[in-house]
Amino acid sequence: MSCQARHRVLRYIAMTEWMWPAMKQIFLLLLLSLANSANARESFVGRVTYVTDGDTLWVQPDTGGAARKLRMLGMDAPEICQSGGKAARDLLAQWALQQRVSVMVSYYDRWGRGLATVALDGKDLGAQMARAGQAWSYGWRGRPGMYAAEETQARQSRLGVFAASHPESPRAFRKRHGSCHPDKK
Repeated sequence: MSCQARHRVLRYIAMTEWMWPAMKQIFLLLLLSLANSANARESFVGRVTYVTDGDTLWVQPDTGGAARKLRMLGMDAPEICQSGGKAARDLLAQWALQQRVSVMVSYYDRWGRGLATVALDGKDLGAQMARAGQAWSYGWRGRPGMYAAEETQARQSRLGVFAASHPESPRAFRKRHGSCHPDKK
């Protein structure tokens, strides 16, 4: 073997030894994300049996089984102990309680709730809550979130929580006071 060929082989071995841990991590992350998305993406139809607050409800699937606790994706309603929290819960209950809804679960959070888009008569309940001024569009890393237009419309019309001059977002409220639910620390 020539000196040049030997040098190429040694360079290849050094490169693969350096890259292997990173490649292994990327491969494992890819496998986990595929498994998580395959398990999380699901849709079903069911009846709303309970409304916990302005963005959390329980849905009994039409196919049977236990009612499922769902957090509506893309929006953040006031905490139940926060100003506007009970009004948000009551509006969501007025619209959805005992109604048949379509659910698309995208992810699960650390409390086991499905993060889902929930539609009633083909209308997205998250968009309706934001439009009524009962929820903020849940932005992430500087992005405005999926209901930014509805939130802006509610702010301009001074609806719901946006009737106050300086409404505190649920995220800021939780940061200052913690959760209203003692089991979520």
